[in-house]
Amino acid sequence: MPKFRVNQLLALVVLVGFALWMGTGKFSSVGSATAETEATAEQQRPVAETVAPAPVVRTVAVVLPPRIKHERAIRLAGITEADKRAMLATRAAGIIAKLPIKQGDRVNSGDLILELDAEDKPAAVDTARQVVKQREAQLVASQRLAKSGNLPKLQLDNAVSAVAVAKSQLEAAQADLDRIRIVAPFGGIVDKVSVELGSSVAQGGEVATLISLDPVIVRGEISERELSHIRIGDKAEATLVHGQSVEGTVRYISREAAAATRTYSVEAAIPNPKAEISAGMTAELTLRSAPVEAVVLPRSVVTLSQNGDLGIRAVDKDQHVVFFPIDLVDDTPTGLVLAGVPADARVIVAGQDLVKEGDTVKAVPADQAMIDKLVKDATGTQ
Repeated sequence: MPKFRVNQLLALVVLVGFALWMGTGKFSSVGSATAETEATAEQQRPVAETVAPAPVVRTVAVVLPPRIKHERAIRLAGITEADKRAMLATRAAGIIAKLPIKQGDRVNSGDLILELDAEDKPAAVDTARQVVKQREAQLVASQRLAKSGNLPKLQLDNAVSAVAVAKSQLEAAQADLDRIRIVAPFGGIVDKVSVELGSSVAQGGEVATLISLDPVIVRGEISERELSHIRIGDKAEATLVHGQSVEGTVRYISREAAAATRTYSVEAAIPNPKAEISAGMTAELTLRSAPVEAVVLPRSVVTLSQNGDLGIRAVDKDQHVVFFPIDLVDDTPTGLVLAGVPADARVIVAGQDLVKEGDTVKAVPADQAMIDKLVKDATGTQ
């Protein structure tokens, strides 16, 4: 047999043998037993227990703050105003004959502000007065005649009526004369003079503006939340724009809120005998209500709860962190005066921002310097 046929035959045998081996599928299980054995072994290995990390117990410094009685302070933006203001106007037309005042003068109630030329008004009063005297004399004569029966009752009645008419005419003439004079309705300062001596004015024309600055009024707007804390007669303090502080009392509280701001107008009366405080000045109005029980704490202890409320954190008897909302009574140079803190609350003064409500903590007393400072700030002692 030729050589190439032998080679072809051998190749055919190898090919057939390879095909038969492929058909058995034995090659697909190569390594499967090993993988299965490893998987079984892996499943049979003991599962390591998951151990939760121990919770961190933080150490916080606490104090039991001293309690005091403190007046609640409500601070408002305010402005000074005159206690009284009057725009004085003429009651008759005429020529100004007297103008004894000038801008800035102090006047008393009843002082002359302006007088018009009287013209014939005094004469009219004198004439009316003479007519009254004449009518009264006629009435006396008529009464005498009527008593003796020599005068009819109708004529006596006419005489009585004539006296009444004459008196009415006298009153009208006197009122007409009085209208030429303007006097101060109250004591105060002439803030503005709108006319000149010798000028002509119409009836109702503006003459001058009179203001009273004793007391001077400081007006502010208070929120509905703070309205319940103040009463008429409570102490008030006004700090003026140049730093001067003056004291007075609350004299008026509005009972209807402004529609736009939902705030209530409040007025404090400040003694101002020398009129040193002018109207229209910017002022900070501090209202002080009845004392309440409170504590004094550093500003740094105030924090936010998980709900965003402003308050302080404390430690209860079970060493858990609790949160107390606060009521700000006053903001003083030494710290915040707060109400709403329970008497037995151990307030966290260091570490309060590192814990949250419900955490277990280790509470230790604050250092003596902190405690001494709190006592000094609360009592005002050195």
